[in-house]
Amino acid sequence: MKLLRTDGDRFEFELARREKDLLFQLLDFYPLVPESHHRLSRGGQVPDPRGNQRLLDEALQAQRQANKKQLVALLNEPGRFIMTTGGFRFGFERDEIEWLLQVLNDVRIGSWIALGSPGYAGVKQFPADKQSLRHAAIMDIAGGFESYFLGAVSGDLPPEESGP
Repeated sequence: MKLLRTDGDRFEFELARREKDLLFQLLDFYPLVPESHHRLSRGGQVPDPRGNQRLLDEALQAQRQANKKQLVALLNEPGRFIMTTGGFRFGFERDEIEWLLQVLNDVRIGSWIALGSPGYAGVKQFPADKQSLRHAAIMDIAGGFESYFLGAVSGDLPPEESGP
């Protein structure tokens, strides 16, 4: 992936075909953080804990559905991804990238939770079964896309010259 140019709050990128496929496959996992992970309280006193937790669960479910709908619309917007000889060019506004970072973070953290929330050293020691390897790969790839988009919006990633 390359950052081609920035213009104020607009960022233009280029992705190889396989990178675009990988990004879309990764975003298909959203939402990945289990609903049970979001607790109103982890031990504190809350009035009507069951009722309030139910309200939180309903609000989170509605937000996830809205995010999924927005994600599908964003990725399938006509003219969003323009085919080039080397792959695809696409542009995002800063607020779209910031929102996309939240979606990618959900996928990354959801995989981390699925792995048992290991510390850094623990990631290298999880069981090498197919499901664990899948979650480790998802976590790593999501983190890579997050880092790239963060570098673009923070200004730490300079635009590259595009080829012919």
